[in-house]
Amino acid sequence: MKYDIVVIGGGIVGLATAYQTLKKKPSLKLALVEKETELCKHQTGNNSGVIHSGLYYKPGSLKARNCIGGYQMLLDFCSENEIPYELCGKVVVATDEFQKPLLENLYKRGLENGLDKISKLSMEALKEIEPHVNGIAALNVPYTGIIDYVAVAHKYAELIQAFGGDIFLGEKVTGIKQSTGSATVITEKQSLETSLVINCGGLYSDKLARQTSEEVDLKIIPFRGEYFKLKPEKEYLVKHLIYPVPDPNFPFLGVHFTRMINGGIEAGPNAVLAFRREGYKKSQIHLGELAESLMWPGFQKVAMKYWKTGFGEMYRSFSKAAFTKALQKLIPEIEENDLVDGGAGVRAQACDRTGGLLDDFAIIEADKAINVCNAPSPAATSSLSIGNTVSSLAIERF
Repeated sequence: MKYDIVVIGGGIVGLATAYQTLKKKPSLKLALVEKETELCKHQTGNNSGVIHSGLYYKPGSLKARNCIGGYQMLLDFCSENEIPYELCGKVVVATDEFQKPLLENLYKRGLENGLDKISKLSMEALKEIEPHVNGIAALNVPYTGIIDYVAVAHKYAELIQAFGGDIFLGEKVTGIKQSTGSATVITEKQSLETSLVINCGGLYSDKLARQTSEEVDLKIIPFRGEYFKLKPEKEYLVKHLIYPVPDPNFPFLGVHFTRMINGGIEAGPNAVLAFRREGYKKSQIHLGELAESLMWPGFQKVAMKYWKTGFGEMYRSFSKAAFTKALQKLIPEIEENDLVDGGAGVRAQACDRTGGLLDDFAIIEADKAINVCNAPSPAATSSLSIGNTVSSLAIERF
């Protein structure tokens, strides 16, 4: 089988990239391969369904540019294709004095990113829109919304096939071989010869990237995020999305409350090291993958520097009481028996050799490949923009 482009990965980023490529240049022969027997089994299918505004991200960064641009592209796409979403808004709440300057910095960053409708809330104003929330300062972010990203991704897939693209499911990539004029993507079922490989392999993107480039000096460290759900009779406690002020060192940490587009309210997540790359439960362990994480010099430096934070997250993983206590900082009325087990997702977090958890998207180009090596949240919100960026890099080669 010969193709111009083979995309590896059937999550929302891979699908958006394939869709944007064919939309720009339908004459290209493109295939997408996914190791699972259905699309969106991992990060896309296990996220909280939040449409992010771009509030948190460093102005000018890939995350900021792609999230803010991708936000409007996503809303337009959903309106055109009749995919339901709701811009319900969120509040970011400071519960301790030390968080006030952090909240002020967040407000300024939001304005720098063009979010001119965000506003500071007095405690009276906060109580009007979220009467059960405890806090001493807050921001209102009306841009934030909720959506079903699996539905979005399946529409991308439908349009890929309408453009003539092929989607192969249940085909794990076992190798990528490069020759003078082409590359060959080898799966468990076939070999696909191609001019260009686009790697959107998520939790295994680093391993795939190393088969196409010697410039890859990072490791994907899997962090599991565990959720609870509120019992239906306690859902009245949450009107919007309710977030804490993020820790600047770990902006993806901090339990929060998320309304879901299909009903229900999630509470969480924590973030703990997963014992395998696709380890959605504590009992799922892969000794080889765990050893890779533990032996990576960058992770060792992160663990040594932030062991107290890591211990706290692990403690909440094993103690429902501790998890509840963290949630009570935002909503004091929450009780342990108000929470029922929810799901879990695994975040593919890239970590460099020096101990830096990459805060930005990472796209690494090689001779016959483009590798998307760090695309955690807000990648789903940003998917069409990331796809636009990567597809432009790809089309330049033809």
